[in-house]
Amino acid sequence: MTKKNKELSPEQREGLLKTLKARFEKNMNRHKDLEWAEVQAKLEANTEKLWSLNEMEETGGEPDVVGHDQKTGEYIFYDCSAESPKGRRSVCYDHEALESRKKHKPENNAIDMATAMGIELLTEEQYRELQKLENFDMKTSSWVQTPANIRKLGGAIFCDNRYDTVFVYHNGADSYYAARGFRGSLRV
Repeated sequence: MTKKNKELSPEQREGLLKTLKARFEKNMNRHKDLEWAEVQAKLEANTEKLWSLNEMEETGGEPDVVGHDQKTGEYIFYDCSAESPKGRRSVCYDHEALESRKKHKPENNAIDMATAMGIELLTEEQYRELQKLENFDMKTSSWVQTPANIRKLGGAIFCDNRYDTVFVYHNGADSYYAARGFRGSLRV
């Protein structure tokens, strides 16, 4: 697979669709009243979005349908891995934060990784909606989109789920931890 053209081989496409279908059918509580055939038709018509879903899958996100926008007809996918995706941890918040570190820089940052994958970080509101479906991030945490006023002051926010409660915290945007990554969203 070449990342420049953002296309999957027929074998990769078939394997991903099989994985997504199995996850969809196993977790109907996340998308009541939706039909896989309709989701698959949308995916097959949007190969670049399928490439992004493959990137989510490859980095441990376990993407799944969590909603359907009636106005646009788009299906909404979120990372539904039990913990923050393994392939997206130990990253600071954004490029500016990465550049500001003098020592011990992480390999990447959440915003640039999400952009390269063709996805967006969840907002705090989306993160809370995800947690209503089932419990996620019981041992890890996930960066979420940070309001400009907080980011301007050098901070960034992240969320997790402890004690049956979603917590929103802050940290310097340049911080990174082995147990903190990010969850993404994609509309197809």
